[in-house]
Amino acid sequence: MIAVVGICHDRVMLNELSNHMADAVAAVTSSVIQVQGHRRPATGLVHSDGIVLSTMRAIGSEDGLHVRRSDGTVLDAELVGWDPTTTLAVLRVKNLGLSPVRASSGTPRVGHLVMAVARSWSNSVTASAGIISVIGGPLRTGRRRAIDEVIRTTAPMHDGFSGGALIDTSGGLLGVTTATTIRGTTVVIPTQIAWAAAQRVIERGQARRGYLGVMGQPVKLSESQAASSGRESALLVVGVAPGSAAASAGVLVGDVVLALDDTPTDSPEDLLDLLAVQGAGRGATLKVLRGNAVVDVPVTIGERPAR
Repeated sequence: MIAVVGICHDRVMLNELSNHMADAVAAVTSSVIQVQGHRRPATGLVHSDGIVLSTMRAIGSEDGLHVRRSDGTVLDAELVGWDPTTTLAVLRVKNLGLSPVRASSGTPRVGHLVMAVARSWSNSVTASAGIISVIGGPLRTGRRRAIDEVIRTTAPMHDGFSGGALIDTSGGLLGVTTATTIRGTTVVIPTQIAWAAAQRVIERGQARRGYLGVMGQPVKLSESQAASSGRESALLVVGVAPGSAAASAGVLVGDVVLALDDTPTDSPEDLLDLLAVQGAGRGATLKVLRGNAVVDVPVTIGERPAR
Protein backbone atom coordinates (compact mmCIF):
# COMPACT_ATOMS: atom_id res chain seq x y z
CA MET A 1 0.00 0.00 0.00
CA ILE A 2 2.82 2.41 0.86
CA ALA A 3 4.55 1.60 -2.45
CA VAL A 4 1.36 2.31 -4.39
CA VAL A 5 0.92 5.64 -2.61
CA GLY A 6 4.55 6.51 -3.37
CA ILE A 7 4.14 5.72 -7.06
CA CYS A 8 0.95 7.78 -7.26
CA HIS A 9 2.71 10.68 -5.52
CA ASP A 10 5.62 10.50 -7.97
CA ARG A 11 3.20 10.49 -10.91
CA VAL A 12 1.44 13.54 -9.54
CA MET A 13 4.74 15.34 -9.13
CA LEU A 14 5.84 14.45 -12.67
CA ASN A 15 2.49 15.56 -14.04
CA GLU A 16 2.76 18.86 -12.17
CA LEU A 17 6.31 19.38 -13.44
CA SER A 18 5.20 18.56 -16.98
CA ASN A 19 2.36 21.08 -16.81
CA HIS A 20 4.67 23.66 -15.25
CA MET A 21 7.16 23.27 -18.13
CA ALA A 22 4.38 23.53 -20.71
CA ASP A 23 3.13 26.70 -19.01
CA ALA A 24 6.64 28.16 -19.13
CA VAL A 25 6.86 27.52 -22.88
CA ALA A 26 3.40 29.02 -23.39
CA ALA A 27 4.43 32.13 -21.46
CA VAL A 28 7.23 32.94 -23.90
CA THR A 29 5.55 31.74 -27.10
CA SER A 30 4.16 35.09 -28.26
CA SER A 31 7.61 36.71 -27.99
CA VAL A 32 9.31 33.99 -30.04
CA ILE A 33 8.68 34.55 -33.75
CA GLN A 34 9.83 33.22 -37.09
CA VAL A 35 12.44 35.19 -39.05
CA GLN A 36 12.59 34.74 -42.82
CA GLY A 37 15.82 35.58 -44.60
CA HIS A 38 17.70 34.07 -47.52
CA ARG A 39 18.21 30.77 -45.74
CA ARG A 40 15.83 28.40 -44.03
CA PRO A 41 13.44 30.13 -41.60
CA ALA A 42 15.08 30.88 -38.27
CA THR A 43 13.84 32.29 -34.99
CA GLY A 44 13.83 35.72 -33.42
CA LEU A 45 13.02 37.20 -30.01
CA VAL A 46 11.01 40.35 -29.40
CA HIS A 47 13.56 42.56 -27.66
CA SER A 48 11.50 45.73 -27.31
CA ASP A 49 8.77 47.64 -29.13
CA GLY A 50 9.29 46.93 -32.84
CA ILE A 51 12.74 45.38 -32.29
CA VAL A 52 13.56 41.71 -32.92
CA LEU A 53 16.82 39.96 -32.08
CA SER A 54 18.10 37.02 -34.16
CA THR A 55 21.45 35.78 -35.49
CA MET A 56 23.15 37.17 -38.59
CA ARG A 57 24.29 33.79 -39.86
CA ALA A 58 20.79 32.39 -39.47
CA ILE A 59 19.11 35.07 -41.59
CA GLY A 60 21.97 34.97 -44.10
CA SER A 61 21.47 38.35 -45.76
CA GLU A 62 20.85 42.02 -45.12
CA ASP A 63 17.83 42.54 -47.36
CA GLY A 64 14.56 40.82 -48.18
CA LEU A 65 13.89 40.11 -44.51
CA HIS A 66 10.51 39.32 -42.97
CA VAL A 67 9.09 38.12 -39.68
CA ARG A 68 6.06 35.92 -39.21
CA ARG A 69 3.91 36.28 -36.13
CA SER A 70 2.15 33.35 -34.48
CA ASP A 71 -1.13 34.39 -36.14
CA GLY A 72 0.52 33.94 -39.55
CA THR A 73 0.89 37.65 -40.33
CA VAL A 74 4.07 38.33 -42.33
CA LEU A 75 5.72 41.73 -41.84
CA ASP A 76 8.68 43.39 -43.53
CA ALA A 77 11.83 43.66 -41.41
CA GLU A 78 14.79 46.01 -41.72
CA LEU A 79 18.25 45.13 -40.51
CA VAL A 80 19.31 47.81 -38.05
CA GLY A 81 22.75 46.28 -37.61
CA TRP A 82 24.63 43.35 -36.20
CA ASP A 83 27.25 42.66 -33.56
CA PRO A 84 30.41 40.98 -34.96
CA THR A 85 31.38 39.39 -31.65
CA THR A 86 28.11 37.56 -30.96
CA THR A 87 26.80 37.58 -34.58
CA LEU A 88 23.48 38.77 -33.15
CA ALA A 89 21.36 40.76 -35.61
CA VAL A 90 18.88 43.49 -34.69
CA LEU A 91 15.79 43.89 -36.87
CA ARG A 92 13.25 46.71 -36.87
CA VAL A 93 9.65 45.74 -37.64
CA LYS A 94 6.81 48.24 -38.01
CA ASN A 95 3.46 47.36 -36.46
CA LEU A 96 4.89 44.28 -34.76
CA GLY A 97 2.49 44.60 -31.84
CA LEU A 98 4.12 41.97 -29.63
CA SER A 99 5.34 42.14 -26.04
CA PRO A 100 9.07 41.77 -25.35
CA VAL A 101 10.38 38.53 -23.92
CA ARG A 102 10.79 38.61 -20.14
CA ALA A 103 14.29 38.16 -18.77
CA SER A 104 14.80 35.59 -16.04
CA SER A 105 15.02 36.97 -12.52
CA GLY A 106 17.16 34.04 -11.37
CA THR A 107 20.83 33.21 -11.73
CA PRO A 108 21.54 30.26 -14.04
CA ARG A 109 23.47 27.39 -12.47
CA VAL A 110 24.96 24.21 -13.85
CA GLY A 111 22.36 21.49 -13.40
CA HIS A 112 19.33 23.77 -13.73
CA LEU A 113 16.48 22.42 -15.84
CA VAL A 114 16.02 24.56 -18.98
CA MET A 115 14.07 24.57 -22.24
CA ALA A 116 14.96 25.83 -25.70
CA VAL A 117 12.02 27.38 -27.56
CA ALA A 118 11.93 28.25 -31.25
CA ARG A 119 9.73 28.35 -34.34
CA SER A 120 9.71 25.51 -36.85
CA TRP A 121 9.69 25.89 -40.64
CA SER A 122 5.86 25.78 -40.46
CA ASN A 123 5.84 28.49 -37.75
CA SER A 124 4.77 26.03 -35.06
CA VAL A 125 6.31 26.31 -31.62
CA THR A 126 9.10 23.78 -31.10
CA ALA A 127 10.77 23.07 -27.79
CA SER A 128 13.39 20.80 -26.26
CA ALA A 129 14.48 20.28 -22.68
CA GLY A 130 17.74 19.59 -20.89
CA ILE A 131 19.97 20.96 -18.20
CA ILE A 132 22.67 23.61 -18.14
CA SER A 133 25.84 21.61 -18.61
CA VAL A 134 28.48 24.35 -18.66
CA ILE A 135 28.68 28.06 -17.91
CA GLY A 136 32.02 29.44 -18.91
CA GLY A 137 34.09 31.57 -21.22
CA PRO A 138 35.42 33.49 -22.85
CA LEU A 139 34.55 31.90 -26.21
CA ARG A 140 36.64 33.21 -29.08
CA THR A 141 34.57 34.11 -32.14
CA GLY A 142 37.45 35.63 -34.09
CA ARG A 143 41.12 36.32 -33.68
CA ARG A 144 40.36 39.54 -31.86
CA ARG A 145 36.87 38.87 -30.55
CA ALA A 146 35.42 36.79 -27.76
CA ILE A 147 32.14 36.44 -25.87
CA ASP A 148 32.87 36.84 -22.18
CA GLU A 149 30.53 34.07 -21.06
CA VAL A 150 28.39 31.44 -22.75
CA ILE A 151 25.99 28.75 -21.62
CA ARG A 152 26.02 25.22 -22.94
CA THR A 153 23.05 22.93 -22.52
CA THR A 154 22.06 19.34 -23.18
CA ALA A 155 18.78 20.50 -24.76
CA PRO A 156 18.86 19.30 -28.40
CA MET A 157 18.82 22.06 -31.02
CA HIS A 158 18.90 22.20 -34.80
CA ASP A 159 19.49 25.16 -37.13
CA GLY A 160 15.92 26.44 -36.71
CA PHE A 161 16.68 27.16 -33.06
CA SER A 162 19.15 29.91 -34.04
CA GLY A 163 17.89 33.12 -32.49
CA GLY A 164 15.51 31.29 -30.18
CA ALA A 165 15.07 31.39 -26.42
CA LEU A 166 16.61 29.39 -23.63
CA ILE A 167 14.22 29.73 -20.71
CA ASP A 168 13.99 28.66 -17.10
CA THR A 169 11.05 26.77 -15.66
CA SER A 170 9.14 30.01 -15.06
CA GLY A 171 9.43 31.13 -18.69
CA GLY A 172 12.15 33.72 -18.02
CA LEU A 173 14.79 34.23 -20.69
CA LEU A 174 18.26 32.91 -19.80
CA GLY A 175 19.82 33.54 -23.17
CA VAL A 176 19.64 33.51 -26.97
CA THR A 177 20.27 30.16 -28.63
CA THR A 178 22.69 30.01 -31.55
CA ALA A 179 22.44 26.31 -32.51
CA THR A 180 25.54 25.74 -34.69
CA THR A 181 26.23 29.33 -35.72
CA ILE A 182 29.33 30.05 -33.61
CA ARG A 183 32.38 28.08 -34.68
CA GLY A 184 30.32 24.90 -34.86
CA THR A 185 29.58 24.99 -31.14
CA THR A 186 26.08 24.79 -29.69
CA VAL A 187 26.06 27.67 -27.25
CA VAL A 188 23.64 30.11 -25.69
CA ILE A 189 24.51 33.79 -25.32
CA PRO A 190 23.40 34.91 -21.83
CA THR A 191 20.61 37.48 -21.77
CA GLN A 192 22.69 40.28 -20.27
CA ILE A 193 25.38 39.89 -22.95
CA ALA A 194 22.85 39.58 -25.78
CA TRP A 195 20.88 42.61 -24.58
CA ALA A 196 24.04 44.70 -24.23
CA ALA A 197 25.08 43.76 -27.78
CA ALA A 198 21.62 44.64 -29.07
CA GLN A 199 21.73 48.01 -27.34
CA ARG A 200 25.09 48.81 -28.90
CA VAL A 201 23.72 48.02 -32.33
CA ILE A 202 20.56 50.06 -31.75
CA GLU A 203 22.64 53.06 -30.65
CA ARG A 204 25.30 52.85 -33.35
CA GLY A 205 24.04 50.57 -36.09
CA GLN A 206 26.37 48.28 -38.01
CA ALA A 207 24.31 47.08 -40.91
CA ARG A 208 26.95 48.02 -43.48
CA ARG A 209 29.62 45.35 -43.31
CA GLY A 210 33.07 46.47 -44.37
CA TYR A 211 34.51 45.29 -47.69
CA LEU A 212 37.77 45.96 -49.53
CA GLY A 213 37.51 43.63 -52.50
CA VAL A 214 40.86 41.98 -51.83
CA MET A 215 41.47 38.30 -52.46
CA GLY A 216 44.48 37.10 -50.52
CA GLN A 217 46.40 34.23 -49.05
CA PRO A 218 48.88 33.93 -46.19
CA VAL A 219 52.50 34.22 -47.23
CA LYS A 220 55.87 33.88 -45.51
CA LEU A 221 58.05 36.87 -46.27
CA SER A 222 61.55 36.69 -47.69
CA GLU A 223 64.48 37.75 -45.55
CA SER A 224 64.70 41.14 -47.26
CA GLN A 225 60.97 41.73 -46.95
CA ALA A 226 61.01 40.69 -43.31
CA ALA A 227 63.88 43.07 -42.68
CA SER A 228 62.08 46.04 -44.21
CA SER A 229 58.66 45.31 -42.70
CA GLY A 230 59.56 43.80 -39.33
CA ARG A 231 57.17 40.92 -40.08
CA GLU A 232 57.72 37.27 -40.94
CA SER A 233 54.32 36.65 -42.50
CA ALA A 234 51.46 38.68 -43.97
CA LEU A 235 48.66 38.56 -46.55
CA LEU A 236 49.54 38.34 -50.25
CA VAL A 237 47.05 40.03 -52.58
CA VAL A 238 46.19 37.57 -55.37
CA GLY A 239 43.19 39.45 -56.73
CA VAL A 240 41.45 42.82 -56.58
CA ALA A 241 37.75 43.10 -57.44
CA PRO A 242 37.05 45.66 -60.18
CA GLY A 243 35.37 48.80 -58.86
CA SER A 244 36.04 47.82 -55.25
CA ALA A 245 37.44 50.00 -52.47
CA ALA A 246 40.83 48.34 -52.87
CA ALA A 247 40.85 48.98 -56.62
CA SER A 248 39.92 52.64 -56.12
CA ALA A 249 42.70 53.00 -53.55
CA GLY A 250 45.29 51.57 -55.93
CA VAL A 251 45.95 48.23 -54.24
CA LEU A 252 47.79 45.95 -56.68
CA VAL A 253 47.99 42.22 -57.19
CA GLY A 254 51.31 41.23 -55.63
CA ASP A 255 51.04 43.74 -52.80
CA VAL A 256 51.50 42.21 -49.36
CA VAL A 257 49.06 43.53 -46.75
CA LEU A 258 50.80 44.03 -43.43
CA ALA A 259 48.13 45.83 -41.42
CA LEU A 260 44.86 47.74 -41.45
CA ASP A 261 45.08 50.84 -39.26
CA ASP A 262 48.21 49.41 -37.61
CA THR A 263 46.50 46.12 -36.70
CA PRO A 264 48.52 43.26 -38.24
CA THR A 265 46.90 40.94 -40.80
CA ASP A 266 48.28 37.46 -41.40
CA SER A 267 45.33 35.83 -43.12
CA PRO A 268 42.04 36.54 -44.93
CA GLU A 269 40.25 35.80 -41.66
CA ASP A 270 42.25 38.54 -39.92
CA LEU A 271 41.19 41.07 -42.53
CA LEU A 272 37.55 39.98 -42.44
CA ASP A 273 37.52 40.28 -38.66
CA LEU A 274 38.85 43.82 -38.82
CA LEU A 275 36.41 44.85 -41.54
CA ALA A 276 33.49 43.38 -39.61
CA VAL A 277 34.34 45.45 -36.57
CA GLN A 278 35.10 48.69 -38.42
CA GLY A 279 32.20 48.62 -40.85
CA ALA A 280 31.72 50.42 -44.15
CA GLY A 281 32.08 54.07 -45.04
CA ARG A 282 35.03 55.05 -42.89
CA GLY A 283 38.55 55.99 -43.91
CA ALA A 284 41.43 53.69 -43.02
CA THR A 285 45.07 53.09 -43.84
CA LEU A 286 46.17 49.87 -45.44
CA LYS A 287 49.86 49.22 -44.84
CA VAL A 288 51.28 47.16 -47.70
CA LEU A 289 54.66 45.86 -48.74
CA ARG A 290 55.29 46.69 -52.42
CA GLY A 291 58.52 45.04 -53.42
CA ASN A 292 60.70 45.81 -50.42
CA ALA A 293 59.09 49.17 -49.67
CA VAL A 294 56.42 49.69 -47.02
CA VAL A 295 53.65 51.88 -48.42
CA ASP A 296 50.65 53.43 -46.63
CA VAL A 297 47.57 53.25 -48.85
CA PRO A 298 44.60 55.42 -47.76
CA VAL A 299 41.33 53.60 -48.41
CA THR A 300 37.66 54.23 -47.78
CA ILE A 301 36.18 50.94 -46.64
CA GLY A 302 33.39 49.84 -48.95
CA GLU A 303 30.19 47.93 -48.26
CA ARG A 304 30.02 44.19 -48.74
CA PRO A 305 27.83 43.40 -51.75
CA ALA A 306 24.50 41.68 -51.10
CA ARG A 307 24.64 37.93 -51.60
